[in-house]
Amino acid sequence: MANVMEQQILETLKSVQDPDLHRDIVSLGFIKDLKINGDAVSFLLELTTPACPVKDIMKAECEKKILALPGIKKVDIELSARVRATVNTTIDGLKNIKHIVAVASGKGGVGKSTVACNLALAIRASGATVGLMDADIYGPSQPMMLGIKERPVVVENKVMPILSHGMKVISMGLLTGEDTPVIWRGPMVSGIIQQFLGQVEWGELDYLVIDLPPGTGDAQLTLTQQAPLSGAVIVTTPQDVALLDARKGLKMFQQVNVPVLGVVENMSYFICDGCNKKHYIFKEGGGQKIAQELDVPLLGEIPLDPRVAVGGDSGEPIVEACPDSPVAGAYRELAGKVAAQLSIISSQKATQLPSFKMEWK
Repeated sequence: MANVMEQQILETLKSVQDPDLHRDIVSLGFIKDLKINGDAVSFLLELTTPACPVKDIMKAECEKKILALPGIKKVDIELSARVRATVNTTIDGLKNIKHIVAVASGKGGVGKSTVACNLALAIRASGATVGLMDADIYGPSQPMMLGIKERPVVVENKVMPILSHGMKVISMGLLTGEDTPVIWRGPMVSGIIQQFLGQVEWGELDYLVIDLPPGTGDAQLTLTQQAPLSGAVIVTTPQDVALLDARKGLKMFQQVNVPVLGVVENMSYFICDGCNKKHYIFKEGGGQKIAQELDVPLLGEIPLDPRVAVGGDSGEPIVEACPDSPVAGAYRELAGKVAAQLSIISSQKATQLPSFKMEWK
């Protein structure tokens, strides 16, 4: 009788689909440790990322459908996650990292480093293990944004990243200090990036976020050629001049066969305290326009907020300092969409599914 009920429950759960992977949760292997005790059912719903943007919706749908079965009065569903890797590499320092995400921009001044920092923190807040590599060798800003003062140490020829806000961080700014300029030619920049990839003891990570320098130069080429990037996120602002350079950055990744996860429009709008309305300071819809033009998702629109600059200067990023703010909420939504895109890529690699594009409403 219990076996019959178990099969009935699994058949019912087959009607619940992961909206990103477009397959039912039973065939995806999400249902673990199913138990039936009289009129009570319990199981583990194991998703592909703790940052899944629809985990609560799927859990509620499972509960509703199981409670509709005759004889079932109680459902206990525990949510968990096992991140499926996209990274496959022979580089020792990266072997235990499941996803490597580059955050890039075609030009400076669009808030790329702020996006990289807060995106990494938002993913970590979901329960994932996260590292942040500041690959902007000439203009490293992550140490200031995260309030890091200590220097990394070397143990058995491995550089130990600094633990800050619950994630591992490495930056040229931690090696040189705030006031020391890096006056290097291209080959030296490429060399230090290779050391960041191969000689830093990252350990086991679900996600490594790389803050790239702006543009399409030596650092970007080294990373796309040396690092097994899972995908890239392009940061822009709504102005036409920023969009022009964002196109170049996006096309660079496409030319080197790195998946572009999507576009983030930073400084998208300002919410007035007095009227609570959105005011588009730098035009409206630029990010959506370039996303449609280049056939990639618009991952998020990050609002303007003076607290972002204050937090970046004081070492308290807004995701940590003001978690209930609209900006922090936008970063959590961005983290969910980036994680969902990476789950799609890992699922495609595992099952050799045909590629498809996520569409965000």
